[in-house]
Amino acid sequence: MTNITLRQLRYFEALAGQGHFGRAAEICSVSQPALSMQIKELEGQLGMALFERMSRQARLTAFGEDFARHARDVLRGAEALEEMARKAQEQFSGRLRLGVIPTIAPYLLPRVFKALAARYPRLDIQLRETLTSKLLEELEEGRLDTAILALPVAEPSLEEVTLFEERFVLVRPEGDAGLPVPSADSLSQMRLLLLEEGHCFRDQALAVCSLPQVRPRDGFDASSLSTLVQMVGAGMGVTLIPEMAVPVETRSAAVALARFAAPEPTRRVGMVWRKSSPLIAQLQDVAALVRSAAAA
Repeated sequence: MTNITLRQLRYFEALAGQGHFGRAAEICSVSQPALSMQIKELEGQLGMALFERMSRQARLTAFGEDFARHARDVLRGAEALEEMARKAQEQFSGRLRLGVIPTIAPYLLPRVFKALAARYPRLDIQLRETLTSKLLEELEEGRLDTAILALPVAEPSLEEVTLFEERFVLVRPEGDAGLPVPSADSLSQMRLLLLEEGHCFRDQALAVCSLPQVRPRDGFDASSLSTLVQMVGAGMGVTLIPEMAVPVETRSAAVALARFAAPEPTRRVGMVWRKSSPLIAQLQDVAALVRSAAAA
C-alpha cells in the first residue's frame, strides 16, 4: 500500500511551485538532498514520475500536474484539521458528557449550565443524572467524561478535584421551630427520614447521627429530597438536606430549618474524571467555572 506522508506532499508542493530543488528546499527549511530524497521516495511509492528534471529546473509531468491538484486539496484539508484542533484548544467545543448525582443536579446545574453556555457557546453538554455507583461505572467505561458528586470516591484511575464544602441543614416540622437543636445522639432517637439505599447522601446522614450504614427500615425511604421535606411537613419525622437544596425544597413546605452546633456536618462536593482523559486541561477549566458558579 502507498504510504504518502504530509511532509512529502509539502515538499512536492514547494518544488512544483518553485520549479527548482534549491529554492524549494530553502522554503521548506531542509537541505536540498533531503528534499530530493523525499520526492524520489514519493515517486517510487506512486510508480510514476512527478517531475521532469533538467539542468536548472524541475518541470511537472502531465501526471504531476494532475497529482498537484489533488495534493493541494489534501494539504488544505490537513491545514483545516490543524486549525480546528487549535480552535478546540482555545475554545472548548464539541460534546461533554456530564454526570451528576440527584442531590446536586437540580440545585447546582441551572447556574452551572448558564455559566458554561456563556463561556463555551459551542459546547454540547449531555447530562446524566444517577447514583454515584452508576456514575463511577460509566466513567470507568468511557461513557461519561466527568461527574459532579460527593467526595471522596477513592478510585485509583480517577482524578478528584474539590469544588466546595456544603453544610447539612436539619429540617423538622414547623411546630418544632422554637425547640433546641437536637444533638447527634438525640437525633438518632428520632424518626429520621432518609433517601433510599444507593444514595450517598443517605450514608452521610446516617454518619451524622452515628447510626450504622445498614439501618432497620422504619417504613419510609424516599427517592428524592423533595419527598423527604414534604413528609417532614406532614409530621412524619425529621430529615437532613444539603444547604443548596434549601431554597428549592422548603419554599412550599410547612417545615422549620435549624443549623447544627459547630462543627457543623458537611459534605465535600467535587468533580472526577479519568486520569487518562485527553480533556484534562479543559475539565480543569470547567471545574473552576463550576466552583465559581456554586459560590455565586
